[in-house]
Amino acid sequence: MELQGKNVFVTGSTRGIGLAIAEAFAKEGANIILNGRGEISQELIQKIQQHHVKCIGVSGDISDFEIAGEMIASAEKDLGPINILVNNAGITNDKLLMRMSAEDFDKVLKINLTGTFNMTQHITKKMLKAREGRIINLTSVSGLIGNIGQSNYSASKAGVIGFTKSVARELAARGITCNAIAPGFIATDMTETLSDKVKEQVTQNIPLQQFGTTNDVANTAVFLAKSPYITGQVINVDGGLVMHG
Repeated sequence: MELQGKNVFVTGSTRGIGLAIAEAFAKEGANIILNGRGEISQELIQKIQQHHVKCIGVSGDISDFEIAGEMIASAEKDLGPINILVNNAGITNDKLLMRMSAEDFDKVLKINLTGTFNMTQHITKKMLKAREGRIINLTSVSGLIGNIGQSNYSASKAGVIGFTKSVARELAARGITCNAIAPGFIATDMTETLSDKVKEQVTQNIPLQQFGTTNDVANTAVFLAKSPYITGQVINVDGGLVMHG
């Protein structure tokens, strides 16, 4: 897909990986819909507009089916049909299983997995008519191999992988691809809170011996958006942390 002039909706794009993805698409000439639960600042919008593209901000909770639909309708009213959806928004609430409440579990699944369904279900209706579209879902290596204290997060991200593969099969005949990106340890505000000791231990388990960058993930998203013959895949951006035979 040629990205110049296309409209890209990136959920959870006010910081970190989501913002990096939005900027990467803007550099390719795509118009951007920024999204977050809170108000989108003009500063962020102007940052994207510096790439000489259109950019709007749409606030709302993706875990609410009706709100998800309203956000998409609002974005389409301003920019026209959405060509690319990047389901990036997600949360963590890490606790050992024995200390995790039902609410702790449900909240993470509702945003990470149900939110991905909500946005995708609404947006594909227009893509089906256009017979073209790209859906890119952010999962995690935790969804592939699990992680201590992350039964809720790992379950949600494993669910995103299954969802991605099913959607890819359903929509392929209409020229719509659906893929997932599984980041490993990426240098963000979240990983900055880790102690130096933990960072060192983690790095020793990564074959490339370093954390990834948000641009590593963003560039992968752009690659998938441009690729017409890749669908139903999970691409690990993890420095070799998870390898499949």
